[in-house]
Amino acid sequence: MARVKRAQIRHTRKKKLFRRAKGFFLGRQRYRQALEHVLRAQSQEFVGRKHRKRHFRRLWTQRINAASRQHGLSYSRLIHGLKLAEIDLNRKVLADLAIHDPAAFGSIVERAKAALA
Repeated sequence: MARVKRAQIRHTRKKKLFRRAKGFFLGRQRYRQALEHVLRAQSQEFVGRKHRKRHFRRLWTQRINAASRQHGLSYSRLIHGLKLAEIDLNRKVLADLAIHDPAAFGSIVERAKAALA
């Protein structure tokens, strides 16, 4: 049977692992613990990317609600009015308009109000 020499690949893998574990606290710099905590961190990283999308949608909703209430319309009525008026703008764009271009957002709200009436 042929002899398997793994020194180079093992060294490369450990180097990569310790690079990922840089900044971990206390014993988590040792190989076994570093491996466990890097795997856990990777799974949390995956979940965190999903949470970030969730948090941004909530933030956009809050911004749209605050801006639409200044024009005398609640968030849910605004979204319903936009659907009736066939205005297809997502929440990210609406929130951006509400902050950076209040006049344009006001005109969109007026069109939604007209569609509701």
